[in-house]
Amino acid sequence: MNITLEEAEKVIAAAKAKAKEINTLMNIAVVDSGTNLIAFAHMDEAWLGSIDISQKKARTTRYFNMPSGEVGKLSQPGAPLYNIEHSNGGLITFPGGLLIKDTEGKIIGAIGVSGDSVENDHIVAQAGADALK
Repeated sequence: MNITLEEAEKVIAAAKAKAKEINTLMNIAVVDSGTNLIAFAHMDEAWLGSIDISQKKARTTRYFNMPSGEVGKLSQPGAPLYNIEHSNGGLITFPGGLLIKDTEGKIIGAIGVSGDSVENDHIVAQAGADALK
């Protein structure tokens, strides 16, 4: 099962609202369960370099079915996934990518957010991921 455009737009809207609430500018990407980009928002004046990062966070999350920050923990020197960020055309292994699940708990996609601190990226991503609960 995949996220629909209507659902992805709800995710984007919730993430944008949270970004405005915490006074930050973000790039927000939503991919389906096959990592295809379904919806994207570039808030006015958000960092251009974060466009690619947000999309890669979403894909990284879905590729491994875990938050991008958890992949990061596993990819540190000496950890089991060291250097994995060089696979799949480049991964982003810091917080801001989360799975999106339907009301039954099935994975239907992922959100990736970039544009501020990794803490704020995660907060905004969480708001988006929670939009369909």
